[in-house]
Amino acid sequence: MAWTAPMTAVAGSVFTAAQFNTHIRDNLNETAAAKATTAGGYFVSTGTNSLAERFLTSDIVETSETTMSTAYTDLTTVGPTVTAMTGSGALIIVTSDITNDTAGQSGRMTFDVSGATTTAASDVRALRVTIPDVGSPGNIRASVVTSLAVNAGSNTFTAKYRASGGTASFANRRITVMPF
Repeated sequence: MAWTAPMTAVAGSVFTAAQFNTHIRDNLNETAAAKATTAGGYFVSTGTNSLAERFLTSDIVETSETTMSTAYTDLTTVGPTVTAMTGSGALIIVTSDITNDTAGQSGRMTFDVSGATTTAASDVRALRVTIPDVGSPGNIRASVVTSLAVNAGSNTFTAKYRASGGTASFANRRITVMPF
């Protein structure tokens, strides 16, 4: 069903059942209140007079794991991973406790996208924590927020990790996706 521009009423004319159904009932069925299916959803415009319900989705892996890889990779416990129905974009938040056992080296966490969109993990979108001295300042919990253009459809966002050198540790890893 699609939204229809309401008719202009003319004095003395008969308002038919078909006109009521098209201009009142059908248009009310195109409102956010009529389209809401699940508590916690929100609505985005998908075009002129068109709405779609979207959902904030999040996943967490609490396990502390390490990598020495200087290329983006999975940790032993892959993820966290979120699959979401998106329109043309999404807001992605990655969060982790990060440390590195080597002074001056960093741990980096980002994400790749698969599904309707294919996007490789990249330093451009990465959360980066560089440890100035071994043991100081210790673990740092941080987040980075990225707005990314994607193809409409089902997209899967998977966290990826790397070290600039040394051994990077990651714990309490979270990815949150807000599609629009």
